[in-house]
Amino acid sequence: MNEQLFERGIEIREKMWGPAGARDKVEAATPFSRPLEDLVTVYCFGETWGREQELSHDIRSMLTIGMLIALGRSHEIRVHVQGALANGVTIEQIREVLLHSAIYCGIPAAVDAFRNAEAVLTELGEL
Repeated sequence: MNEQLFERGIEIREKMWGPAGARDKVEAATPFSRPLEDLVTVYCFGETWGREQELSHDIRSMLTIGMLIALGRSHEIRVHVQGALANGVTIEQIREVLLHSAIYCGIPAAVDAFRNAEAVLTELGEL
């Protein structure tokens, strides 16, 4: 494993979700799930999210939310709405991504996304 990419991945995860969503989560992984946590940390966050010269984290967050809506991944939408806020995405921008998804992903997908995003925003005291 590339230690530099691992540490960069941890740094990005911590920015988005704090220690509980980064190093603590990796260290708490079981021997069964640790390889997945390492993969997510190194390749998803260290390598892909770490390419800030191409796309900023706020844009990556908005793209990720849109793709998760298209895939119907409600739990991950909730996680990434929280991460998007940490990356500087405004509530208004999140709403626009969700509205835009209604056209390209379908009304049911957008309804589900609004439901989940609103729940997270309420839990975080943003609404």
